[in-house]
Amino acid sequence: MRPLATDLGAAPLIVLTRPQMGENIGAAARAMLNFGLEHMRLVAPRDGWPNPSATAMASGAGYVLENAGVFEDVAGAVADCDYVYATTARGRGLVKPVLTPEAAMEEARAMIAAGKRVAVLFGPERAGLENDDVAHANAIITVPVNPGFYSLNLAQCVLLTAYEWMRQGSNAAGVRLELAGTDLASQIEIEKLGDHFEEKLEDTGFFFPPEKAPHMKLNLRNMLGRWGMTRSEVQTLHGILRQLVRPRR
Repeated sequence: MRPLATDLGAAPLIVLTRPQMGENIGAAARAMLNFGLEHMRLVAPRDGWPNPSATAMASGAGYVLENAGVFEDVAGAVADCDYVYATTARGRGLVKPVLTPEAAMEEARAMIAAGKRVAVLFGPERAGLENDDVAHANAIITVPVNPGFYSLNLAQCVLLTAYEWMRQGSNAAGVRLELAGTDLASQIEIEKLGDHFEEKLEDTGFFFPPEKAPHMKLNLRNMLGRWGMTRSEVQTLHGILRQLVRPRR
């Protein structure tokens, strides 16, 4: 019997980025459903989609796969989200808040209760998320594991996060996060603001020398994503950029 589906946005979206093995995708679906998470998104799965191996491994969680969204890139997968976590065990040289799964899911409970849409990014099995992926996130989730052996299976990572999501449900009443009246900007709005910054800064020759331009743009995107801006703040920055390039009277 198919379990009752939760509303999209009533729990975190699980985004698997460039997953390599269908079996791991299926195992991740099972881990999700064990703890009440049903909404999976896939970014460029290596072996295409749908994947028979994923379906076989998912067992009773097959409908999570049937309803999974498939996207070409991370930007598209999180475009409609208000807040994004990236899971990684390694330092990425990007300045962002770093949380345990417990703290992150406590925070996510409060955000979702306030009507925000939250996503959690997981990287491919072999190397994890890249800097360009993490730049789309507002914060990082890191599991406190053995520093001499920090490699976790994709489904294990999903399981740890999903478990904390379910466990935090009993503590949600005690969570305090000041979100009343806050209209957070969506990821697509942050992405467009980044495009606007890049366009204007390109015109001024800011990205120099050319060999440093990619890293400078990555730092810019990371900074914008980390701020957790409201829509009003995003519009203010758009207005500042437009005003700065207007000729003085």
